[in-house]
Amino acid sequence: MRKAKGLVLRSDSSFAVALLRRKDFLRRVAFTPLEGPRLAGTQIRIPNRQSGRFLAGRVSPKDSFRRRNLSNRAAFTLIELLVVISILVLLMAILLPTLQRVRNQARAVVCHANLRQWGTLLALYVEDNQGRFPRAFITTSFLRASLFGADYHDERMPRLNGDDIKGILCCPTAVRPRDKRTGPNDYRIYDYTFRAWELSYKGVSFRGSYGFNEWLLMGLFDESIPYLIRREGIDVFSLRGRGNIPTLLDCTEPDDRGLHSLMRPPRLEGLGSCSFCINRHNGHINGLFLDWSVRKVGLKELWTLKWRREFDTTGPWTTAGGVLPEDWPQWMRRFKDY
Repeated sequence: MRKAKGLVLRSDSSFAVALLRRKDFLRRVAFTPLEGPRLAGTQIRIPNRQSGRFLAGRVSPKDSFRRRNLSNRAAFTLIELLVVISILVLLMAILLPTLQRVRNQARAVVCHANLRQWGTLLALYVEDNQGRFPRAFITTSFLRASLFGADYHDERMPRLNGDDIKGILCCPTAVRPRDKRTGPNDYRIYDYTFRAWELSYKGVSFRGSYGFNEWLLMGLFDESIPYLIRREGIDVFSLRGRGNIPTLLDCTEPDDRGLHSLMRPPRLEGLGSCSFCINRHNGHINGLFLDWSVRKVGLKELWTLKWRREFDTTGPWTTAGGVLPEDWPQWMRRFKDY
């Protein structure tokens, strides 16, 4: 047995056994470092030691209730989540029609810009050819000659600059054809209101969604003029009322002779003999006129335009001719009367 500063250390095995028992006791009781048995016999008692909140001190029942409420508010309940989703769906339902309307208006602006560029190109052609509008018995040949230039086989065909018209062939609302029919004679692929027609030449295809007034392009606008004179093309500057003579409009084909004053409107949208009567811009189509102006044209207004010299602009399908709202097909009755 040895003494060291007041401690009696035993060298026998009983001391080791007592030390192991003491360590096991401390582990089971789980004293904190400050609360464990001291050699001097004193202890520091810490409240709420076993609950794990001894560092925060005592917690009142009121504080405990408040903390539980705060912890419960940290997450959404199912009802709150459903309310948030419902609000988002409602906002989308309100905003989507507005966004769609803005999108359509932007497309209509681009369509107007395309037609103005067409007007500039045609005006330059007329100025360079003594006031004569280009004459082509087949509109598709005129377009092919313009797009393919020297590669097109008919050198006599009038043509515009192909590089200038490649980017303005389509209205932004109608850029893709719906389907393609194959066959040796199917060089035209047409579709309805929001689709483009397509032409091909030597394996190369191009699309468009505007159509010419065929009476102008074929030189048949005024058949009272001798053929030898009008075969060179219509003299644009000799015509009156050019602001009401349609030249190039939204269309489902490259060309159309428009209407005659007695023609009935199509029973269904996109079907019928008039390829211009399509609801592409909210009851309107966009059109270029022979004075090179561009404006919206109401679908019922088509019967008041001067498609050719003999066309009656006060025919039975105009308000001046006595048409009634119920005379129009169902899909056209909501549009403005002219």
